[in-house]
Amino acid sequence: MPLSLTARLALLFALLTAGLLIVVGILLGRAVEHHFDELDAHELAAKLTLVGNLIREAGTEPEQHLDAAFAGQDTVGLLLRAADGSVLHAIQPRAFTDAQRAGASLNARGETWHEAGREFIGREIELAPADTGGEPLRVAVALDISHHAHFLDDVRRGLWLGISAAALVAALLGWLAAHRGLAPLRRVTGTARRLSADGLSLRLDEAGAPAEVRDFVDAFNGMLARLEASFTRLSDFSADIAHELRTPISNLMTQTEVALSRTRSSEAYREVLASNLEEFERIARMVGDMLFLAQAENGRLPRPVETVQLDDEARALIEFYEALAEDRGVNITLAGQARVTGDRLMLRRALSNLLSNALRHTPAGSSIAIDIATDIGDTNEAPDGMVTLSVSNPGETIPPDQLERIFDRFHRANSEHTRKGEGAGLGLAITRSIVLAHGGDIRAASADGRTRFTLTLPRATAAGGVSPSHTGVAT
Repeated sequence: MPLSLTARLALLFALLTAGLLIVVGILLGRAVEHHFDELDAHELAAKLTLVGNLIREAGTEPEQHLDAAFAGQDTVGLLLRAADGSVLHAIQPRAFTDAQRAGASLNARGETWHEAGREFIGREIELAPADTGGEPLRVAVALDISHHAHFLDDVRRGLWLGISAAALVAALLGWLAAHRGLAPLRRVTGTARRLSADGLSLRLDEAGAPAEVRDFVDAFNGMLARLEASFTRLSDFSADIAHELRTPISNLMTQTEVALSRTRSSEAYREVLASNLEEFERIARMVGDMLFLAQAENGRLPRPVETVQLDDEARALIEFYEALAEDRGVNITLAGQARVTGDRLMLRRALSNLLSNALRHTPAGSSIAIDIATDIGDTNEAPDGMVTLSVSNPGETIPPDQLERIFDRFHRANSEHTRKGEGAGLGLAITRSIVLAHGGDIRAASADGRTRFTLTLPRATAAGGVSPSHTGVAT
């Protein structure tokens, strides 16, 4: 089973601390050992110098002077030997090995050995006849350095114990620091486990989160907010669909049940089928509109790449709605011209929805105005590089609370048209999706008995061919 991130960080802290302390301990041990070696070498040199001076002063019988000089110094051994290696006098001879006592010479630079469980360091020098007053002599001095070795062993043992304790403490502190530092991640895990379609309002608390984790917490909370908004839209969309489909389906079921309740003439059945066909057409339009909105929300609408002559499209729509407008006693006017970059059929559909909406709400004998502006200072005050198209009509003023929701799906500011079966409440929502897909904006204003919808679209920056007008209108 792989280690957790907290355990890995704790182990890393322990290894780093132990490694650093081991390096420091090795350097410190070598420095102390080198210092003791220098002290021992200095003391050996001093003892040899003392022995040489005593022998020169004593002449032919230096034994008494040597015994007096080294009396009580249990850590120093001395061998006074003739030129042939025979021992003439010895002080603490147990400090030397059997071979050394038998005549084996010592290194003049010093050497170390163990004897009787103790550690010694020694040197040997030769005194000339001029210094001894006779024959040449050899002097070997041994120094007991067991106390130095014991001290170094204690230091090394203490260092290893300290390193081990420090590593454990570092591991514990690292575990605590990592455990506390990773607390936001544990909260993320706990929040993720509690997430459901009914619990998307949960958010992580940023208080106490370290700077390295705060960005992650912000991103996670942002993801939850987007998920909540998406689920809310989906829930509202599903509820609206169920509500809107219930009426035509109920009408179809009722008419069919009535038709089947008794035997009828073929003309009566034909009327029922014609009525059902109208309801099916209404359902088909509603499903098509809902699919269009779903594509718009998922960014699957066509990319706007054409150059569209906006006034030509508006003029074609005016001709299309001319018969309906005359039937209702409404006049449609057009002012201004501009070219925009976009998808012609989608833009025509957006403008068609606005005109259709205006015709439904404009009283007889009134006029619908379509105004196109491209320059700052015009009536619509188009921003630089943008074109505005407004559709305004007289009629009942839309209340401010309704105006804020007018672009929502299935929303109708006037329920009278719902009862008449005019529209499914998706036209303005589709128009907004089309405009936003073109990088534009749409606004609505209603005051003093007049309502205005204003589209802002990117102006065409390069000359291009205008697509030929189509006689059909996508609605």
